Amino acid sequence: MALIKSVRGFTPKMGSNCFLADNATIIGDVVMGDDCSIWFNTVLRGDVNSIRIGNRVNIQDGSVLHTLYEKSTVEIGDDVSIGHNVTLHGACIHNKALIGMGATLLDHAIVGEGAIVAAGALVLSNTIIEPYTLWGGVPAKFIKKVNPAQSKELNQKIANGYLMYASWYK
Repeated sequence: MALIKSVRGFTPKMGSNCFLADNATIIGDVVMGDDCSIWFNTVLRGDVNSIRIGNRVNIQDGSVLHTLYEKSTVEIGDDVSIGHNVTLHGACIHNKALIGMGATLLDHAIVGEGAIVAAGALVLSNTIIEPYTLWGGVPAKFIKKVNPAQSKELNQKIANGYLMYASWYK
C-alpha cells in the first residue's frame, strides 16, 4: 500500500478510480483528480507547498514532484503524462502535455497545452513553453511546432495506455 502521510495539517486527497503503486509516497498538500495513476517509487512531496493534479494524469516510475517553501507550487492539468524519473519542481503543466523520461523542470516553468518536453531535457526556472511545441536539450530550447491533432493523438494514446495499465493492478 502506498505511503500516504499528513504533514502540517494537510492530508493528501485522491479522486475516484486512482491507482497508487505500493511504494509510491504521497505527502501533505496534494490533491489529485479522478483516474490518475502514481507509479512505483514516485514521490509527491506536498510538505512545503501545494501539488494540484487534474484528471487522467499518469506520473510514472521514479518521478519526484516538489516545490519551494511559500514560493512555488506544482500544477498539472488533465490528460498529462509525466514520464519515468522526471523531476518536477514547482512547475505548471497544462492539459494534454507530455513530459519525457528523465526530464527536469524547475520552479515557475510553464508547459503549454499539448506541448512535449523531450526525454532528458532541462527546463530552467521561469521558462515558458508555448502550446503545441516540442522542446529538448540541456538547457531545453524550442525545437519545432507540433501539429495539434498529432499532439492530441500521441498524448491521448499514452494517457489511455496508462489507464489500462493501472487497471491491471486493481
